[in-house]
Amino acid sequence: MDAIFESMNGIFKFITPVSDWIWDFPTNYSWWRNIPVVGNLSLAVILLVGSGIFFTLRTGFIQITHFKDGIRAIVRKCTDRRGISPAAAFFLSTAMRVGPGNIIGVTGAITTGGPGALFWMWVSAFFGMATAYTESVLAQIFKRRDGDNFVGGLPFYGRKLLRNSAFAGIFLSVLYLLYAFCCFPAQGFNSVTAAGQLIGIATGVRYDVNSTVYWVAAAIILAFTAYITFGGIKKVTSVTDKLVPFMAVVYCLTVIVLIAANFSRIPLFFTSVFGGAFKPEAIFGGAFGIALQQGIKRGLMSNEAGQGTITMPAAASNASHPCEQGFVQAVGVFLDTIVICTMTGFVVVMGRMWNSGRSADFFAMDKLPQFLASVAELTPGTLFNTVTTLLVTLCFGLFAYTTLIGFISFSEISAARISPRRGITITVRIICMIIIAFGIFSNIAGYDLSNLWAFSDLGNILIVYANLPLLYLGFRHVDTATRHYKLRDGTPFTGKTVGLDLDYWKDEEPAGEAQKST
Repeated sequence: MDAIFESMNGIFKFITPVSDWIWDFPTNYSWWRNIPVVGNLSLAVILLVGSGIFFTLRTGFIQITHFKDGIRAIVRKCTDRRGISPAAAFFLSTAMRVGPGNIIGVTGAITTGGPGALFWMWVSAFFGMATAYTESVLAQIFKRRDGDNFVGGLPFYGRKLLRNSAFAGIFLSVLYLLYAFCCFPAQGFNSVTAAGQLIGIATGVRYDVNSTVYWVAAAIILAFTAYITFGGIKKVTSVTDKLVPFMAVVYCLTVIVLIAANFSRIPLFFTSVFGGAFKPEAIFGGAFGIALQQGIKRGLMSNEAGQGTITMPAAASNASHPCEQGFVQAVGVFLDTIVICTMTGFVVVMGRMWNSGRSADFFAMDKLPQFLASVAELTPGTLFNTVTTLLVTLCFGLFAYTTLIGFISFSEISAARISPRRGITITVRIICMIIIAFGIFSNIAGYDLSNLWAFSDLGNILIVYANLPLLYLGFRHVDTATRHYKLRDGTPFTGKTVGLDLDYWKDEEPAGEAQKST
């Protein structure tokens, strides 16, 4: 077993410089770095933010003008049994968006680029809301029925936009599967880590990772995951519908209590964030570009706008109009980055451990211990600290676990795009469980597998470069659908609206009758 872990870690170590080079290109060349301001940004960041600005302008700031429509779609009660409700799709996509990166990613951005990185996260999220809207509308337009479910997303609209190329659909499906497979071990690793730490906090005993406690936690996680996985997408949504609101509320309320207990530090937070956005402190390198790149990169990787990875839950919704789910997904980006990532930012910035006498020890820590150290700095009293640490660790574990089961669901949909045979779906489920188990057991075996994140980052950037051109290619359909929605003339959305023969939006099944709600 040790040989297997060592071999895998060696592969991941090899992947790390490849992933970093692609993400950083062309900032890894001096001729680019010498360009003022722009030279601090990689091509990926420029394309993602630039696309967000483009879609924002072309849709008339849709993330502002129709934000309330997204909220209304989420809270509206739906009685249609086909597919899943817009709210369920929202919670499922949020389960995939809100992951460990909302804690360790934000902590890493701030401790690398300074508090100003949080400002640039907000900027990326604002424009990313328009990108999320665009890709989600495309997913809705090109979705199709599969029994009582709807399937769609990147592999589906990619195939249709590329002249119905079967190769394109299969390629994008395989790419998503590889991306998901790369993410599974880290999420399994984080889930069992959080479970072990929760038990340790509750009992006051520090357990070794290979102790019986961790083995029992691993068995429970794997058994519950298998139960959910083989129950299909509706089983997954029944879990995420409950866990996502719970974890979001608990995390936000916990941080709000911390903020209230440290009320005098609030002005420090805002001066640090806005001041550091343009003039970072020397301890963070003192370079404007570091804060800019860290904030934008981590913000985009957190909310996943433009990556195409959230398009599958968007397609699964039984929305009455394609734009409706676009509004919902824009709200999802807002919740992920503007709300939850900001909560993390409050803790790390207000803690300001880098200004304490323990700054050297703080920077030597991993990201999660850095966050927990910031929590401890803001929690006077042993009991308060214990309860707060317990709650944020619980949320960290739920962030990881909901991301895990979300990936499983849409790995199945990608597999169905390759082949509709039941055996393919079962095979993908089994592979998912094996890879998750690998991540969990690597934790118990005592392996960090820090290079694993590079594999996930590589999958992220490859999907970005595959998805963004498709968004531009299909934007004319999004634009037409948006103008139709804004008319509000009572006519149903059908394929004729966008001049296409669509799999679902048929004239004989008008959108206005596809959903009955109260």
